[in-house]
Amino acid sequence: MTSGGVFDPDEIYKKIAEKEAVTTAPGFWDDNEKATKVMNDIKLLKGRVEPWVALKREVEDLETLYELGIEENDQSIEDEVKQTYAKTKAEYEHQSILNLLSDEVDKNDCFLSVHAGAGGTEACDWTFMLSRMYQRWAERHGYKTEVLSQEEVEGGLKSINMRISGDYVYGYTKGEAGVHRLVRISPFDANARRHTSFASVYVFPVLDDSIEVKIDPKDLRVDTFRAGGKGGQHVNKTESAVRFTHIPTGIVVQCESERSQLMNRATAMSILRSRLYEYYREEKEKENAKFAGEKKDISFGSQIRSYVFQPYTMVKDHRTKYSVGNIQGVMDGDIDGFLDAYLAAKWKGLAMDSADDDEDV
Repeated sequence: MTSGGVFDPDEIYKKIAEKEAVTTAPGFWDDNEKATKVMNDIKLLKGRVEPWVALKREVEDLETLYELGIEENDQSIEDEVKQTYAKTKAEYEHQSILNLLSDEVDKNDCFLSVHAGAGGTEACDWTFMLSRMYQRWAERHGYKTEVLSQEEVEGGLKSINMRISGDYVYGYTKGEAGVHRLVRISPFDANARRHTSFASVYVFPVLDDSIEVKIDPKDLRVDTFRAGGKGGQHVNKTESAVRFTHIPTGIVVQCESERSQLMNRATAMSILRSRLYEYYREEKEKENAKFAGEKKDISFGSQIRSYVFQPYTMVKDHRTKYSVGNIQGVMDGDIDGFLDAYLAAKWKGLAMDSADDDEDV
């Protein structure tokens, strides 16, 4: 089975064989970090092909069961065939969607940041709510989440930057980039009026050494400062936090999660490499679109999803039109339906416009 020509089991088996051959070389485990990466690559590749092999067997078993039911004219087999077919079809669709995660960075971890937009205190609370939603989603899947920096204000967060680590995290979350809108009766409004708030989500892949992003030290402005704390013994008395400004692009990144300035520098540089990778990729896509006579929106800056608490409850993605009424479940991290709908729409080649004229959704 294939999905739009993306899946090639022979090619994957070839890659597995090549990497397994590397593991038998003398001194393979001398570089533990490199060896671990190779072993993880093998696991990921097998995870791509083995479910399809199992699915093929299930289809063959289903065909045998169907033929047996016809020959025996056994009505009881019909229900079993229907149940097995439904299960097999769902697994096929799931694996077909996963085959979209074939870009060079889809298998990587991601840096995910949320920034408050218009709405004052309400928007800062919304930023906190969104960051919690992604952390809960990560917990559901056994992914690791690390907060790298955050700007706390009264009522919530002005911004937060985190790293989510796990297999194919970037591939799953890249479609979350964009403006997220909240509609609710504000708990900060004494008159209990309905407010609309906005927050922007940015997603960047964590890059490994196989992807080169050149950064000229002359293009960087480096600032160090004391990391924020809760006061008392928690106050950081040294300038361990680091901020990089990439002068040609204006991109600014910072890290304050570690006590060591050296470690914060390394993390900030990793974030900057990821941001520049996405920046240059988007510039290239815009240039290609120009030659193709198309106009493409930037991934952020256009509303992609609305979360309505009043006068009814609904979360709606304006690109895929996928929606659910259980908004509390979504805020607790149950967002797989939205992630799958986005990937499925890409798989089917559907147009995904983020604009929606409805005031509430």
